[in-house]
Amino acid sequence: MVHFLLIIGISLSAILIPGYSRLQHPNDATSTILCFGNSLTAGYNIDPTFAYPAVLERNLKKSGYDVEVINAGLSGETSAGGLERINWILRQPVDIFILELGANDGLRGLPLEQTKNNLQAIIDRVKSKYPDVEIVIAGMMVPPNMGEKYGSQFVKIYPELATKNDARLIPFLLEGVGGDPVLNMPDGIHPNVEGHKIVADNVLEVIRPLL
Repeated sequence: MVHFLLIIGISLSAILIPGYSRLQHPNDATSTILCFGNSLTAGYNIDPTFAYPAVLERNLKKSGYDVEVINAGLSGETSAGGLERINWILRQPVDIFILELGANDGLRGLPLEQTKNNLQAIIDRVKSKYPDVEIVIAGMMVPPNMGEKYGSQFVKIYPELATKNDARLIPFLLEGVGGDPVLNMPDGIHPNVEGHKIVADNVLEVIRPLL
C-alpha cells in the first residue's frame, strides 16, 4: 500500500497516512522511495492509487521487489513551498528521494535563480538528514508562451543540479505524455490515468539501477 501526502489545490490541509516499509530487492538490497513534488506527483483530479508513485510501486512489486513508495505530492506546490515543508517530510527514513518541483515556479514566471536555489536547498536538507540518500531529479519544461529565453534557461536548471549533486536525472518527467491530449486532462497540463502509467515508466527507467 502506498502512503500519500495529498493537498487539493493550494490548500495547506494535508492527509498523511503514517508509516512506511522498506524495499527488498531479490538480491537483499533495501530502499525506501519518497516522491516529493506537486500535482504531477500527487495525482491531480484522479484517484491517488492511479498516480505515478502508486503505479511505480505496483510495477516494482511485479518485478519482485517488496516496496512501499511514499507519495509526498502537493498540488500547487512551488519550490519555495517545498523548502518550507521538507523538514516535516523527512521525519520518515528515505533512501531514494525523487524531487519533482519547479514547474509551478515556471508557470508563474518566477526568477530562475530563486527556483534553482530553493531546489538546491531541498537537496541539501535531504542529504544532511540522510547522507547516503540517492537523489533523483525530475526535469521539467515550461510552455512556449513563457518565452524562448526563459524556457531555454529553465530546462537547464535540472541537469545542472543533477551534475552538481551527483544525482540521477529524469530528463523530462512527462516524456511521451506532455502535449498529448489522449494522455492528459482537459487542462492539457496534468496527466490522466493512462498518462501516469507512462510517467511511472519514465521514473522506473532511471531509478532501477539504484535498487
